[in-house]
Amino acid sequence: MKSADLLADALDRVKEAVHEAVRGLGPKQLSARLDEEANSVAWLIWHLTRVQDDHLADLAGTEQVWTADGWAAKFDLPFPLDETGYGHSAAQVADVQVASRALLTGYYDAVHRQTLRFLRTVTAEDLDQVVDESWNPPVTLGVRLISVVTEDLQHAGQAAFIHGILQRRAH
Repeated sequence: MKSADLLADALDRVKEAVHEAVRGLGPKQLSARLDEEANSVAWLIWHLTRVQDDHLADLAGTEQVWTADGWAAKFDLPFPLDETGYGHSAAQVADVQVASRALLTGYYDAVHRQTLRFLRTVTAEDLDQVVDESWNPPVTLGVRLISVVTEDLQHAGQAAFIHGILQRRAH
């Protein structure tokens, strides 16, 4: 199995986790927070998708799906277009309200497709290419892609945990 295929498989698993984390939740549940400082399922899925979109567009040298495909307008959030949610305050987390889970999964799926298109172009040699010299040691393409996978899985897991709590509270 090639490295890019391995990364694609990992990101397919993220996609499954994202869809499972929002399955059966309505707008109110998606925006629910376990306390005033907690993240919501909607914010977690939006954030992980924005980070993936931002990072992969940078790596591929393309426009983010967020703006290129009109997702920013569909979400209509009170943030600058380049906002990814990194460092958001509790009030900003609360601002992420969505009309449906289809909005979240639609955006995620569009970013996922763009990511897989990029991965089909990646060779094993490309993975050692330095893409960010602002860190010590500098970040390679492979390390950046693994970073996206791990952050996505972490946030999808957090969303799944909240989903479970919300279901338990409903019963």
